[in-house]
Amino acid sequence: MEPALTGGDETPLAETGLSRTRTRVRRVPEKARPDRPALDAVLAAGRVAHVGIVGEQGQPFVLPVGYAPAGDDVLLHGSTASRLFRVLADGAPACLTVTLYDGLVLARSAFESSMHYRSAMVLGSCAPVPDADKAHALRRLSEHLMPGRWDDVRPPSRKELAATLVLRLPLAEWSVKVSDGPPADDAADLDVAAWAGVVPIREVLGDPVPAPTCAGNPPCRPTCGRGAPRDERVGVVVGRQPARARRPA
Repeated sequence: MEPALTGGDETPLAETGLSRTRTRVRRVPEKARPDRPALDAVLAAGRVAHVGIVGEQGQPFVLPVGYAPAGDDVLLHGSTASRLFRVLADGAPACLTVTLYDGLVLARSAFESSMHYRSAMVLGSCAPVPDADKAHALRRLSEHLMPGRWDDVRPPSRKELAATLVLRLPLAEWSVKVSDGPPADDAADLDVAAWAGVVPIREVLGDPVPAPTCAGNPPCRPTCGRGAPRDERVGVVVGRQPARARRPA
């Protein structure tokens, strides 16, 4: 029997997501996170993925989609009328990415200034979720994107289920890259009279705005729309006055 391919820590590649060539991080490889919990954490924290395919005439297309992690798969859903989803359902090679924007890294030079981020890339081919499992998969998506909402609303009708395509993308080939830490200023720039450090960014939800037809109905659940638990990140909220940033430990 051929020995299992392994990463640098002798972990089988099927468990790390590494492949011989396609998903190995080459640019700043020390930022790679080859362990499966790192992938699970990124997928649990995000809501929107970007899925890329190549069309019939070689034109690439990348579209944003809502998703949900489900064990060893990522679930996607869309209209049966969607060209993207029909192509994906036929097994076309696809690339799914999720990126979490965690902070601004302000160095003493424009060149060394950058961002904090966590990103995941998954390669593979999608397969349709069987009709018998479609409602369960849609509930899984709903609970990831809008926790608790499924039990409050009308479930999908047969007509709505027939108009919805649910796909699963196996987590068989993937990579995760994380950028964190302080600015990497050149020694020659340390005397530049500019503040340097990290301005963390965190995602927050605003106050619910009821629909005009919502008068007299129960209030919005406090947890609805919050998604999977996210990191508590101290700092600024996009679009608001920055708080005093703290240098990461």
